Amino acid sequence: MLDKIDIEKLNQISILAGNKILEVYKQDFEIFTKEDKSPLTLADKKANEVIVNELEKHYPEIPILSEEGKSIPYEVRKEWEYFWLVDPLDGTKEFIKKNGEFTVNIALIHNGIPIAGVIYAPVLDRLYFAKENQGAFKRESGKTVRIKGNKKEKGRALKVVASRSHPSPELEKYLNTLKIDSFIAIGSSLKLCLVAEGKADIYPRLGPTMEWDTGAGHAILKEAGCGTIDVTTEKEMVYNKENLLNNHFIASS
Repeated sequence: MLDKIDIEKLNQISILAGNKILEVYKQDFEIFTKEDKSPLTLADKKANEVIVNELEKHYPEIPILSEEGKSIPYEVRKEWEYFWLVDPLDGTKEFIKKNGEFTVNIALIHNGIPIAGVIYAPVLDRLYFAKENQGAFKRESGKTVRIKGNKKEKGRALKVVASRSHPSPELEKYLNTLKIDSFIAIGSSLKLCLVAEGKADIYPRLGPTMEWDTGAGHAILKEAGCGTIDVTTEKEMVYNKENLLNNHFIASS
């Protein structure tokens, strides 16, 4: 299946979705509240429509699990060998604040493991992408470069990245155990990307996230030589669980 996946096609789909988001971003927009009290905008819906339509057109045999279409029963999902895991607008709070720190996330999952991922930041016009055994890349200002996480050096102080909108007491406690050189606060899956490209050493997420928040970034991190470890199981994170809420995790180089 993986050889049928055109990563450039996924890049194009993420940019199409990003353009739809920007159409809303540049206007005054209404904010809705979902059942879980999280915010939702027209941009989420428009981006989701684009992604779902394009994926169904080009890859009709692969099912889609999206944040905006997450009501598929586990009894159905558990039979999936491959599926798309989509967050059409990751960082809705950042979108509402208009700070540019939001992304489009598209991942391909195979038996619970991410094997391809694309993350696009529309305001920054920055694209990260990876496909299993082909490396991880960043494209910005017309230039594409391969990215790698930082090499570990024993005793070196760490560059830490964490959430701008979701601090937690558990995170504060964990950070006190680290030797920290610098701290970056940023929104959405850009945190995972900063670890993948070596601008941060570690991203501890000791607060709630959903599978679609991390799938694409996880694929990019793997191909950049980094790890994404579930704190509960102490193993690599897995996807398509009955409960789509992630355990706490640590992404690091």
